[in-house]
Amino acid sequence: LHGDTQSSPRGLDTYGSRSLTVGGSAIVKAAERVVAKAKPIAAHMLECAEDDLEFTGGRFTVRGTDKSVGIQDVALAVFTAHDLPDGMEPHLDSEAVYDPENFSFPHGTHLCATEVDTETGKVHIRSYVCVDDVGKVINPLIVEGQVHGGLVQGIAQALYEEAVHDETGTLTNGTFADYHVPTAADMPSFTLDRTETPSTTNPLGAKGVGEAGTIASTPAVVNAVIDAIRHLGVSEVEMPCTPLRVWRAIQQGGAR
Repeated sequence: LHGDTQSSPRGLDTYGSRSLTVGGSAIVKAAERVVAKAKPIAAHMLECAEDDLEFTGGRFTVRGTDKSVGIQDVALAVFTAHDLPDGMEPHLDSEAVYDPENFSFPHGTHLCATEVDTETGKVHIRSYVCVDDVGKVINPLIVEGQVHGGLVQGIAQALYEEAVHDETGTLTNGTFADYHVPTAADMPSFTLDRTETPSTTNPLGAKGVGEAGTIASTPAVVNAVIDAIRHLGVSEVEMPCTPLRVWRAIQQGGAR
């Protein structure tokens, strides 16, 4: 559980793509401590030495044999506390704090192809292709959803979304009737791919993914818009690249 101070009294928020790299690493360390506390109990249940046990796939197995016991069975034995080694407290609860020594460094390449209607300034994204490296992927569906959402947010920043204030500082487009939040109908289909280079700064090898789409998509789209009309003398368009701004840039480029 993230963000509930009743269950997690310590720690910070999930910003900066830290949920898996920081929170997940803390979970891994806490789980490793649970396994370490369960090992002597498993050895007692299997009547073997602790050093003879291997733990994989949620089971303790006596090395070189088929004798094994699952972590759930060990937990039940702890819960009932009927037959534990002498001096063993009947609980497997463990806590861990993970403070990373360094950041993770995701990277990627985003390519955007656009068409611009020179009579209206309307921008149409023909194709968007991206390849990201977010380290070891734990849940592919979440990763793709994060990239999709980030792409939409970044493209919206490049083409649509803007907070407009008058000379007194009053927001003039404070309702959704005036502020364009794009829908799926405004977006192209995305072509996604990824490479996996494990991070060396956390035990999971994971990197952040939440900002991947937002960081790369905005400059990719703006550069694509300018590229489409560069031959008309345009070298800059103020973001967001609304049809009016693009049309004005084309007119000014032609005048020059």
